[in-house]
Amino acid sequence: MQIHVVQTGDTLWQIAQTYNTNIDLIVQANQIPNPNQLVIGQAMVIPIVGSFYWVQAGDNLWSIAQRFGMDYTRLAQINAINPNQPLQIGFRLYLPPQQRRSIETNAYIEPRGTSVSQALLAEARIAGPYLTYLAPFSYEARRDGSLQRLPLQGIPEVAQETGTSLMMVVTNLEGGQFSGELGRDIFQSQAVQDLLIDNIIAETKRVGRYTDVHFDFEFLPGDQRQAYNNFLRKAASRLRAEGLLISSALAPKTRADQPGQWYEAHDYRAHGEIVDFVVLMTYEWGYSAGPPLAVSPIRQVEEVLQYALTEMPGSKIMMGQNLYGYDWTLPFVEGGEYAKAVSPQRAIELATQYQVQIQYDTQAQAPHFDYVDEEGRAHKVWFEDARSIQAKFDLIKRLNLRGISYWKLGLSFPQNWLLISENFEVVKR
Repeated sequence: MQIHVVQTGDTLWQIAQTYNTNIDLIVQANQIPNPNQLVIGQAMVIPIVGSFYWVQAGDNLWSIAQRFGMDYTRLAQINAINPNQPLQIGFRLYLPPQQRRSIETNAYIEPRGTSVSQALLAEARIAGPYLTYLAPFSYEARRDGSLQRLPLQGIPEVAQETGTSLMMVVTNLEGGQFSGELGRDIFQSQAVQDLLIDNIIAETKRVGRYTDVHFDFEFLPGDQRQAYNNFLRKAASRLRAEGLLISSALAPKTRADQPGQWYEAHDYRAHGEIVDFVVLMTYEWGYSAGPPLAVSPIRQVEEVLQYALTEMPGSKIMMGQNLYGYDWTLPFVEGGEYAKAVSPQRAIELATQYQVQIQYDTQAQAPHFDYVDEEGRAHKVWFEDARSIQAKFDLIKRLNLRGISYWKLGLSFPQNWLLISENFEVVKR
């Protein structure tokens, strides 16, 4: 795959000619709604084998080969050029596909109401070939050790069709909110814990495709840190005896003693020792009730990952990644109107509709733009595109992580799945 950013005057015909491909393939890969109306700054994935690189000032064949992990004589041979002659700025080099490493991938799927919509199942079918796990969100643990089920209609069948395992997500949600007191009640009773684990195991057997049980207990009181660790130890022993993996979700910390109820009970070192892998919730710096910011700016994401690597090996870490952005109405007022979640596809449609250029913040590694709606209200949109997701994939490779976990299916981002297959071999269980 090749990532191309639309410049002034670009047309799909010109872009296709540049990369020796055709317009239909580009339109299909990026699901471009109006091929005759491209947006300046829009990033597109060009479906070709390998990629092209245009020589820039200061480049030489050796430095380019080093950057892409190749031998410079091999690069010269592929491009039929003399390895000892200097390169001209603007010269196009062909880069063959690179060797892909194996990773695990997960995507949460959140049914609403009492059934699973056909649109959500369709999104799961698209994503399924690129996933190790599909994670229905969520089973809710109860204070008496019972388990509140969620609708699954069609989800196990989609997992079967796409060769995907299911991840059973168990939370301390109560009344739509994470409840620290519910968690405390469970952790303080051995009998309740035993019954809860019994019910979890029974559900994995009933459904039949669960290979991992994933605990997402949030907003726990800080004094429940050790109790949560002990519960996970008990659960790990029971679940492994049934041939199941165990994983947990962790708030995005940058130090062990980070204050705040979202962080204090999440013990990175203990989780790294107890569970098979963790999902780090490395997103929501920009969130619906907050000011306009990139949702997962890469510097902040890496800070969390670097801390996690001091507490556990990279082979146990799945980086969390958003599949969405937000559209804020300005000026931002704390406690005022919430930002609207938008898919990357919807963000492009908005930029096209209002004829505004997409900018790219190289520090955050995220695209954004501003527009004014029909009522004269100013808006700010931060979202994800091929460039921002490729930056995260490069981070996974550099830090040698286990993989990536997406929150959540339902907002279309076709480029992501194409780039997954370009960068990695997805493990299937």
